[in-house]
Parts: sequence; C-alpha cells; structure tokens
Amino acid sequence: MTAPPGTSDKRQTIVETAYRLFKRFGFHATGIDRIIAEADVAKMTMYRHFPNKDGLIVEVLNWRARRFDRQFDQLVDDAIAPERKIETIFDWHRRWFQTTDFHGCLFAHALAEFGDPAHPVFKAVVSQKTGLKRRMQAILEGIMPAEQAESVSAALLMLIEGATLMAQMGRGDDAIADAWKAASGIITVKDRPR
Repeated sequence: MTAPPGTSDKRQTIVETAYRLFKRFGFHATGIDRIIAEADVAKMTMYRHFPNKDGLIVEVLNWRARRFDRQFDQLVDDAIAPERKIETIFDWHRRWFQTTDFHGCLFAHALAEFGDPAHPVFKAVVSQKTGLKRRMQAILEGIMPAEQAESVSAALLMLIEGATLMAQMGRGDDAIADAWKAASGIITVKDRPR
C-alpha cells in the first residue's frame, strides 16, 4: 500500500514544525493544537501520522539525531588526525552556541521533562547521547587503547554537555573555550601507552 501523494511532505512538515516549537517552548508547554495550526495540517492528518504526542516527540528527537549524525559525518573528515577531529567537534559546538536560534540542547530539555528511564522519550535521548559518545570513542581509538578511549569519550561528552548548559546561560564562548582546554589536556597522547 502506497501513501497518498504529499503524505510524507506533510509528515515532515509536522516534524519540523514540532521541532521548532519544542526547542523554543518545551515539550509539555507545546500543545498538539498549536503544532497543527503552525504546520497548517488537518487534525486527522496529524493523528494519522502521529497517534499520540509521545510518538511525535520521539520522531522529532530521532530526526534531530539523524540530522546531527549527518553534520557530524561531514565535519569529521577521515583525512584529519584524531585530535583535530575532536577539536572540530568542539568548534562546531562553539559556532552552534553563537547562532540566533540556539536554545540549548533539545535532548537535555527532553530528559528534564521526561525523567522515567522506561519512557520512549528518555530512551531516544539516551540513544543520541550514547551515539555521540561512541562516535568520539571510535575517533579516539586511533590514538589510545579502546578502554581508555571509552573513558575519555565519556569525559568529553560531559565537557560538551556542561558547555552547552553554560551557553544556554549566556556564557557559551568562555564555556566552550574552557571545555576545549580541558579536553585537549585529556586527549594529549604524549607519554601515553599505545
């Protein structure tokens, strides 16, 4: 069975509209009726694609995670050294903090609003954060043993998350500079066993 013409376009419009509203106003504060109105779709269209709000939130988070993964893949060129790849990730965050539509991390906001580990939104957040950690770990395995790379990637994730929170508080430039200074000290390979 094929979807009616325009169905996927409307679904994507709903996802992108919900994303814009969720990142600006929050998940619980943004009602389905507002998403329907701003996406300019019929209520029936909304519920055909997303029978409940939790399903829509999970799809928005998954869509944002896929978008981030594509950006990450473009950012981290195989031709550059692992240390430079990690620096590039921190630099991407610095640029993101300076954008006019920076409202903090959508995944952190979701975690704050959906704290039950069994909830599908919580699981979507864990998947994205774990994915970022694993990607950094894979990069670091080029310069250190796997066990050490796992520990260092966890520390780098904490630095990025902390800097993101500080950026939301208006201290993005200082936060990411300090985070990178700490990160570069952590990943320095001089005198590390291979």
